[in-house]
Amino acid sequence: DFAKETANLTRAQILQQAGTAMLAQANQLPNNVLSLLR
Repeated sequence: DFAKETANLTRAQILQQAGTAMLAQANQLPNNVLSLLR
């Protein structure tokens, strides 16, 4: 079904973007802690 496939693709893209954003924030955390300690 075309509509179902489109919905699955859209959801996968949203999840991928959310995962990328979470990774970016996790990478930023140590830098923030280090800047606080200085």
